[in-house]
Amino acid sequence: MFIFLLQVRHMLADQDEYYLFAFFSALVWALWLTKVVLSRRYRPWTEPHSTTTSVVVPVVDEPEDLFRDVLGRICEQRPDEVIVVINGARNPTLEQVSEEFAPLVRWVHTTVPGKRNAVRIGTLLSAGEITVLVDSDTVWTPGTLTELVKPFADARVGGVTTRQRILEPSRSWITRWADWLENTRSLYSMPAQSTLGQVGCLPGRTIAFRRELLVRVMDRFMTDKFLGVFLEISDDRTLTNLVLKEGFRTVYQHTSLVYTDAPLKVRKLTKQQLRWARGSQYNTLRMLPWMVGHAPVLAVFFVADILLPFLLLGTIGGWVYRAVSHTGVNFYQAMLATYGQEVGWAAVITLMILSSVLSMAIRQIRHLQEVPTDFLRLPVFIIVSTFFLMPIRLFGFFRMGHVAGWGTRAGAYAGRESLTDPGALRVSGGAEDWLAELDDQRGTAPLDVVDRGTVALAEPQGATRTATRTTLRAAAATAPAPTRRGPNPLAAIPYLIGAVLIGLEVLLYV
Repeated sequence: MFIFLLQVRHMLADQDEYYLFAFFSALVWALWLTKVVLSRRYRPWTEPHSTTTSVVVPVVDEPEDLFRDVLGRICEQRPDEVIVVINGARNPTLEQVSEEFAPLVRWVHTTVPGKRNAVRIGTLLSAGEITVLVDSDTVWTPGTLTELVKPFADARVGGVTTRQRILEPSRSWITRWADWLENTRSLYSMPAQSTLGQVGCLPGRTIAFRRELLVRVMDRFMTDKFLGVFLEISDDRTLTNLVLKEGFRTVYQHTSLVYTDAPLKVRKLTKQQLRWARGSQYNTLRMLPWMVGHAPVLAVFFVADILLPFLLLGTIGGWVYRAVSHTGVNFYQAMLATYGQEVGWAAVITLMILSSVLSMAIRQIRHLQEVPTDFLRLPVFIIVSTFFLMPIRLFGFFRMGHVAGWGTRAGAYAGRESLTDPGALRVSGGAEDWLAELDDQRGTAPLDVVDRGTVALAEPQGATRTATRTTLRAAAATAPAPTRRGPNPLAAIPYLIGAVLIGLEVLLYV
């Protein structure tokens, strides 16, 4: 704030001089003020709404106790059905945990790794009017489902998301930082966008969609490419985009609260944030023509997310250049001349820190009202958000056209032109009914039963019953083998955009 005010004063006095940090700060404040104004108009839905719900839980691997808690809390809220889609390697532990909650919970195992294919299978097997997609490490609170479906009373609403926080944020500085980011998003960005009926990304920890919409957009969800690649990541943003393009509203329900886990190690956090940055910016460019025509405010929000890291990079580069070349104006010359070098620099640094903390405190006031002790952590929050998150977003932008998967799941589905085989399927109880519906939706060759067995399924009261467990495979259809990828010329587009932005910044200094 201190430097910003000095730079603005100088630009007003000398119109031939421009400072990127002034533009960076002005954009940050303008976005914040816009979100404040819009979010003050936000109101959650309060009227009860009755509908049928299917909860779909894609899962690869989770700790047994956590997964049992996740399913238990979902079942307590009595959706019409819960479908667990285990994808990738066989996981008997997850199968057994799922069977503990039968008959409400049914599980299916597909050998094709990847969340998108799991979402597809779970959606096609679901029967409720509303399909709720839940991450396997997301813990519901009482009333999550009841509150989540309320906005669907409005026929214009196609997708709804919840308020999201981090489990036990006091575990480490990483979980505190992650929870802070989630809470800030839920207090500013989400209600602001929801007021417009255009939440740009319904976060995937828990999202509810009208099932008929999901079925309608499923082929595009599974195959659409941009910049020559298909990104398995950012499935939630992709579904949100598709629902918006169908003409439906996407909204936020603040009264529906869930908790989720966060990485505890910097390396895993870096991979997570890079995945999110890459997917978010990929979808921003892909969605930009539509947003400009139909959601201009949303376009400003997401384009700013791309521009801010570049402005910060230019700011830091400009400081280094002017320090080395001894060009530009020394804003602190008067203070240094008055108080001397040592006292003067101490005063300058103190003012910079205090003004930075004050400006961030103003922009984080809603969070600080909820968690007052975080005021003491503001300097750490500023440093981590600036020098950790911004470089990751820059790297993610340049890598958009290179990486086509999660990077951590070998053999994951990668957007083949068509997926006629969901992989060998193993299903608990009621397999024949499920397969009949799946075959109707797929319109492909039927699935053959190749193995039958029995499993003990626990009733809610603790009694057991015997049900059919069926192992299935495609009879006459196989997924095409992945083609060998050559160089992707479209991968150069983010580099060209970045080069233009950096080049324009350079022109301000030389």
